[in-house]
Amino acid sequence: MTPRSLPALLIAAALPLHMQSALAQAATGAQVPLIERAKFFGNPTKAGGRLSPDGRWLSWVAPRDGVLNLWVAPLDKPEQARALTNERVRPIRSSFWSPDSKTLLYVNDQGGDENFRLYGVDVATGTQKSYTPFDKTVVQVIGISPKVRDRILVGLNNRDPRFHDVHSLNLATGELTLVLKNEGYGGFRADRDLNLRLASRPNAAGGSDYFRVSDNKVEATPMISVGLEDSQTTAPLGYTADGKTLYWVDARGRDTAALMAQDVASGQMTVVAQDRRADITDGLFDPQTGRVQGYAVNYLKSEPVALDPALKADLEFLVRETKGQFSITSRTEADDKWLVAVDTVTAPAAVHVYDRKARKLSPLYVSRPELVGAPLVPMQAHEIKSRDGLTLVSYLTVPAQAQPDAQGKPRQPVPMVLMVHGGPWARDTYGYDAYHQWLANRGYAVLSVNFRGSTGFGKSFVNAGDLQWGRKMHDDLLDAVQWAVQRGVAQKDKVAIMGGSYGGYATLAGLAFTPKEFACGVDIVGPSNLFTLLGTIPPYWEAFKKQLYRRMGDPGTPEGQALLKERSPLNFAANIERPLLIGQGANDPRVNVAESDQIVDAMKARKIPVTYIVFPDEGHGFARPVNNIAFNAVTENFLAQCLGGRAEPIGSTLKPSTAQVRHGAEFAAGLKEALAAK
Repeated sequence: MTPRSLPALLIAAALPLHMQSALAQAATGAQVPLIERAKFFGNPTKAGGRLSPDGRWLSWVAPRDGVLNLWVAPLDKPEQARALTNERVRPIRSSFWSPDSKTLLYVNDQGGDENFRLYGVDVATGTQKSYTPFDKTVVQVIGISPKVRDRILVGLNNRDPRFHDVHSLNLATGELTLVLKNEGYGGFRADRDLNLRLASRPNAAGGSDYFRVSDNKVEATPMISVGLEDSQTTAPLGYTADGKTLYWVDARGRDTAALMAQDVASGQMTVVAQDRRADITDGLFDPQTGRVQGYAVNYLKSEPVALDPALKADLEFLVRETKGQFSITSRTEADDKWLVAVDTVTAPAAVHVYDRKARKLSPLYVSRPELVGAPLVPMQAHEIKSRDGLTLVSYLTVPAQAQPDAQGKPRQPVPMVLMVHGGPWARDTYGYDAYHQWLANRGYAVLSVNFRGSTGFGKSFVNAGDLQWGRKMHDDLLDAVQWAVQRGVAQKDKVAIMGGSYGGYATLAGLAFTPKEFACGVDIVGPSNLFTLLGTIPPYWEAFKKQLYRRMGDPGTPEGQALLKERSPLNFAANIERPLLIGQGANDPRVNVAESDQIVDAMKARKIPVTYIVFPDEGHGFARPVNNIAFNAVTENFLAQCLGGRAEPIGSTLKPSTAQVRHGAEFAAGLKEALAAK
């Protein structure tokens, strides 16, 4: 720390915390402009671009009166854009085109309840249809094909909430015709003629059995059985247009998932591509034939690989011209135009139109132009060793004011936020990350760790997380923090833990199981009691339940009950001694609001400080930007109080939100004052 005179210290002590931090940074000559949090978490200018199959139209989501809606424009005249929908509250976050290019389709729920309904908008007339107007029903899109223009296949669980019956949906009339009554299957695959060809069902081993479907009848004997060890790394991808080949990602007989082609007639499997470092999780398929043309391997970063010689030159051109990671997000049926999203980490995502014939890349839009030229910082990928020898692929972002070297090591250790991903069967990736950039701008190093149980790194790594919630999975997080401290990145006494869903659980576990390791925690929709979590999962997760029990602990056995009790932070709430902020959606169907209520009540009873904010119109996370901005406003002031970084004042951000501070406003800096002004 740079020495300061006594008068300077006295002046700083009289200032608000965010001003104290700014003064300290100014004194070291390392001031970096504060980026408004709304630029990170407000509505994007445009997002979710899609090309219509016939190549005539371009669609995207963009704000209309402050809420994300669907927009459409001629591809050659994007300036003639017009809004197609008029949602007033719940944002539309993605869409897809009907095969005939006449209708733009999307799903949306109400208040985050995840009872998703399917809607369609006629591009020519603007007429909107609600295709699945059923209460307490979740729609699934099972089949959509360029060969069948007038209908798609959807799954509906309005008869039995546990299982989705398959229906044919006429897009012009909205008529639903039952194709198959589901008597216990978890999923279906259709071919390009929209004939059901494959059904899956959980088996006693905690994996899945896959059955052939013929004339809408499921055969009695499975054609493939997958055990628990392969259940997260083996799944069908889709059929070729002639129906003769079924592609899979498949880890049976190997560690990392390979891209496989199965001859449907003989059942023979052929390896198309594999990589010892990471799973291949998908492919790039020809829009007409359905044949695989390429894939990507994502270990430290995503690396595209061409299989079809016709695409090799295109991918090489994009690698050369984009100067960053890119993804092909949309293709026309003729495959002459692509939409390409480019991520350079230190700039907001940009979308281009790629003309394959002319080999020309034309800028289309920048998702957040207000961040162009902002002081965004690089991200570094690191391999961190766990205490028992596993390799934890991790991503580090260090604030510019810390003057880091090329590997992200600052001149002096700084406060750090450990960001824990949800799932836990998911992964962190390299690229622009709003939370990393926001927190780094506030003066913190940010570390995201792919702890054991994360997906993408082979089945051994996934399975190493079985029955390890709050134990070895948590040890991996502690080992990564120790790495950051020993490397000179983080100050040992100034590390916060933060995350959503499983990341919220990890936050609670960190404060309850290792109460002196973290300076504070931010839990977003995290479960506190694994018994009640497993007892309140959505009914349509029925097919996934056996796998959950095998990987977390079986509440139906004495051993499982003891394990779940031991791994539930609620039972150790009395150990918590560091500041805690909790955010929860009242309508969350995955992590019920009772999960947060329980641990807050336990802490209140013991007079342990906790700040608790509930959003009555949100579910598993905060979809409405006004709510996300409000919670993050509280979060950054809470972290500034805990870690000493800087913060933009909460100000009036609570007013447009639905935030209900149910407990502990006095424990979060500036929150009482913001509530008084609301």
